[in-house]
Amino acid sequence: MHVFYTPDIQTRNELPEEEAAHAVRVLRLQAGDEVTLTDGQGNFYRAEISTATNKRCLVNILETLPQEPLWSGHLHIAMAPTKNMDRTEWFAEKATEIGFDELTFLNCRFSERRVIKTERITKILVSAIKQSLKARLPRLNEMTDFNKFITQPFAGQKFIAHCYEGEKPLLREVVRKGEDALVLIGPEGDFSEEEVKKAIENGFTPISLGKARLRTETAALVACHILNLQNQ
Repeated sequence: MHVFYTPDIQTRNELPEEEAAHAVRVLRLQAGDEVTLTDGQGNFYRAEISTATNKRCLVNILETLPQEPLWSGHLHIAMAPTKNMDRTEWFAEKATEIGFDELTFLNCRFSERRVIKTERITKILVSAIKQSLKARLPRLNEMTDFNKFITQPFAGQKFIAHCYEGEKPLLREVVRKGEDALVLIGPEGDFSEEEVKKAIENGFTPISLGKARLRTETAALVACHILNLQNQ
């Protein structure tokens, strides 16, 4: 099945330039071939190519296929990006395959990377929803200062994963099915103690992801998986 990301398909029956190039130049699709489209907003479309040139690929919509959400609640991961961008990109791809709704990058006291190019991550998210046949594209936010982020309104459950001593229930034991959920994941050097304190003061519950000591991207993926499974 050939799936193409077409965010403007409801107003424009044409594949975006990159998708058109892949369809025509790489896959050699021609007029009359049937394809599957997704708008990233919860819909698949069965479509037929009407015109295929070197630069453009126009389609006719044959059927709109709304997709029910695969999990309940709005699942949000906020993490400090890793120094090695390959690891952050790996997380973005795998988390999308598992299923979540929103990703925010945090600028923390011990962050190893303070600038990130979201254009590259967006392309990875798009590729992952096509590969895993998901009709919803996760929302991607720009890098946000930790202290600013934790004061922003969030109606659901709020958790912070950290490595300091103290009472920390397992995430899977405290997350409630059907409710929006946000989990904070710190850098390799962890959140600072002051950051943890401020998060708690702003309504975040400290949690554990298990006994193993995890890298940032692994911890973020474990949190994503737990949230997804608990909301099936």
